[in-house]
Amino acid sequence: MNQYAGPAPEARLHAFRDDALGDHDATALADLLRRGERSAAQLTDAAIERIQAVNPALNGLALDTFETARRSADQRLRDGGEFAGVPSLIKDNIDVAGLPTGHGARAVRPRNAAKDSHFARQYLDQGFVLLGKTRLPDFGFSATTEYAGAPATRNPWAPGYSSGASSGGSAALVAAGAVPIAHGNDGGGSIRIPAACCGLVGLKPTRGRLVKSEASRSLPIDIIAEGVLTRSVRDTANFFAAAEQYCRNPKLPPIGRVEGPGRRRLRVGLVVDSITGSPTCPQTRAVVEDAGHLLAGLGHRVEEAPVPLERRFIDDFVLYYGFMAFMVSTFGRALFGPGFDPRQLDGLTRGLSRYYRRKLWKTPAVLYQLKRTWQAYARSFQQYDVVLSPVLAHTTPPLGYLSPNVDFEVLIDRLIKYVSFTPANNASGSPALSLPLGESREGLPIGVQFSALQGDEKTLLELAFELEQARPWRRIQN
Repeated sequence: MNQYAGPAPEARLHAFRDDALGDHDATALADLLRRGERSAAQLTDAAIERIQAVNPALNGLALDTFETARRSADQRLRDGGEFAGVPSLIKDNIDVAGLPTGHGARAVRPRNAAKDSHFARQYLDQGFVLLGKTRLPDFGFSATTEYAGAPATRNPWAPGYSSGASSGGSAALVAAGAVPIAHGNDGGGSIRIPAACCGLVGLKPTRGRLVKSEASRSLPIDIIAEGVLTRSVRDTANFFAAAEQYCRNPKLPPIGRVEGPGRRRLRVGLVVDSITGSPTCPQTRAVVEDAGHLLAGLGHRVEEAPVPLERRFIDDFVLYYGFMAFMVSTFGRALFGPGFDPRQLDGLTRGLSRYYRRKLWKTPAVLYQLKRTWQAYARSFQQYDVVLSPVLAHTTPPLGYLSPNVDFEVLIDRLIKYVSFTPANNASGSPALSLPLGESREGLPIGVQFSALQGDEKTLLELAFELEQARPWRRIQN
């Protein structure tokens, strides 16, 4: 019996149908648009109808821009870009000119942004038709998109279960087929976690690979990375190739246009249990070990590897999250405007802030240790090209298990035991990729994580292409 299982899953909920979008990924749709076999208006109308069909149940949309999208769709196609005319969504913690940014929090009174954020410009440069903004938990602090006093975002594979977080709204709507690609960002696993929960491809890139958001620029240690959630490896690869054309960091090796598997056979380190001391659940363990056998069968050398970080890393990372919550709680009006109401903060944000206040004196040592994480992490890659691990330590929990209404001490213990593999990449600045290579007994996806050395997204994408071809993942509509 899975100790994290909830009620028997309800029927899967998706929007795939015989319309202009079909079951195509974003790359295929962009190609159809370039050949004149679809119009941007057709795709926009189809995506709007799909969102309207599933969002009342999934609750993944924070706000819509449907009318603006209809008016601008054909012009977006004419303006060009990698995905010109393809409908998409942006997470509601990124400023887009003329739209409010709510950060998922009742404590914030959203104001219309005066201009596009730096990253929004890079994202929209690819020609997407923006249909709205997607939900996240309060300030992106949780691993589930649930709220203290509002309906949760639901997982389309099983609506009684979590869609993950913090990019949970984007993941739910991409997995359900409402749009083929959507924005996400990742400050502790927030692209990879919902990708794992919802059966998607989620790449957290190297620190500095994409244009930084305003939030990440203000942090003493930049743990936030921007990216996308997709249903195919090529959509992720093509997004990053196009993003590099907009702005390439000269300090990093280019990714380039990755179009298929690489020829090099890799040295793969297998890590199944985390540094928390809590064992990975049997179902997740089996999926990760099976991925190792699959890689070995493809000619890669796979061997068990030691965990690269010490247990204290988790304590340091939690305290850093506490620092961010403290800054939100204390300086919310300066950060989010005069309408900010700290009385409306959820239990997790308030609990993290209190936790930080008790341990504030540790801040200098914690910052020093977190900044050195990349050194310990890099030592692992003296022996390995890629490290294979779980994304999460156990299968997707039912809604309520990680609710912000749960007592903070219980909730933070559950989060630490659940989110024990992803934060190392945020602190070290290294890339990591979630692929949906298995499923639980309840029929929900289980993600497997592949991590690489800073700047080596190319290896991860080549490996992902190989695995996608060797074992295509399950489709929600089948």
